[in-house]
Amino acid sequence: MERALTSFVRALRAAGARVSTAEAIDAARTVALVGYGDRNVLKNALGITLAKTEGEKGIHDALFELYFNRQSETEPQDKQGRSAEESSGENDATEGEDEDGLDYDVDKLMALAQAGGGAAAAAMERAAAAAQVENIRFATQASYYARRMLKALGIERMEQQIVQLLEAHSAEGEAQARRMIEAQSRLQKMARQLVDQHFEVYGRRATETFQNEVIAGRSIDDLDMYDMERVKAVVARLAKRLADRHARRRRLKDRGKLDVRKTIRASAGYDGVPFDVFWKVKKRDRPKIVAVCDVSGSVARYVRFLLMLLYALNERVADLRSFAFSSHLADVGDMLEQQDLEPAMNSILRTVGGGSTDYGQALLDLSENFTDAVDRRTTVLILGDGRSNHSNPRLDLFRDMADQAKRVIWLCPEPPGLWGSGDSILPQYRPFCASVTHCATISDIEKAIDDILLAYD
Repeated sequence: MERALTSFVRALRAAGARVSTAEAIDAARTVALVGYGDRNVLKNALGITLAKTEGEKGIHDALFELYFNRQSETEPQDKQGRSAEESSGENDATEGEDEDGLDYDVDKLMALAQAGGGAAAAAMERAAAAAQVENIRFATQASYYARRMLKALGIERMEQQIVQLLEAHSAEGEAQARRMIEAQSRLQKMARQLVDQHFEVYGRRATETFQNEVIAGRSIDDLDMYDMERVKAVVARLAKRLADRHARRRRLKDRGKLDVRKTIRASAGYDGVPFDVFWKVKKRDRPKIVAVCDVSGSVARYVRFLLMLLYALNERVADLRSFAFSSHLADVGDMLEQQDLEPAMNSILRTVGGGSTDYGQALLDLSENFTDAVDRRTTVLILGDGRSNHSNPRLDLFRDMADQAKRVIWLCPEPPGLWGSGDSILPQYRPFCASVTHCATISDIEKAIDDILLAYD
């Protein structure tokens, strides 16, 4: 069962749990102590050893039920996790097992299909191991791996005999061929069921990851309503990943360098032994972001995506003020904090959206009605296409805001080739921005927000 535990750890890693080599070794030692006899004890012991967060605990519990239920269906096990056959050292050929457990002759395959139960399940498990079914990543691979399992069992020998019996055109041969075809069908069903279980353990998270990567790399222009549920999940994970990454970087840097002078001075009372170690700590600003989101008709294709990003950031950045505008600007922080995503987006669009775009008026509203919003610690994040319906851009207000802020970052959903065309005033604002980035994909958004947080490290 050492291989079973190794495969379970592999499944956890594939599902997103960060299991280190040291933790895997600890899990093996834990299993050596508690054994496999009591499922609840085993589940709790492995959960304590392998799961570090609430999220990983959920992954562990779900996979444990899938994985060890499948294992327990194979054969009964003793306290050390060995099957009854392994414990006794017996190898009963009448149950359809060769010495190596694979490549059965036709009679044994027929007996295996007829008997079913633990012997059949054990044979299928060995065939799955031989076919490396744990490498399955997509549901579309199920038929391929089921066929590999059957080939490992020797199904081709049965198929050849079926053809020979049918070609003989005898009543007895055709009756035997039908019995073999029924046995073949049962074996195929068993193999497919086991492959499907392996997919749930090893492959589903890989499929989810792949689909999320596709969504993250797809142009916002190409996203439609059918993608929105997955986009919500991807954006939420993006925000969490950015927050975690930033917190980790700060923890690594917060301790600073060793303050040798202060440490030596403090050690004088201990005969020079440095019981108290002091570090030079560099004071860093905490992230403070003012997000200003264009929700006018000119960004109708992108607006729900931009508001999703705003919502996700609101959950992860402690000091964030959120504003939205079309013809006028409003503070939408309370809507984002007090409502779920869909109601919040609908409230914002109903309250602020629908008007003609006026960046100048939005800047005027920000400077007059929210005078305390921007200070030297603030990164101003503007989400919009920079199309202002030929209104006054109020460059003076934008320049003053840029002077007050730590930096101004502009994320534009339109490609650079369109900047400055028609009613676009983005080139006029650009000199006052630390960066202006085309956010074509979710991955572009992640990089831009990561750059913002890096400025505070």
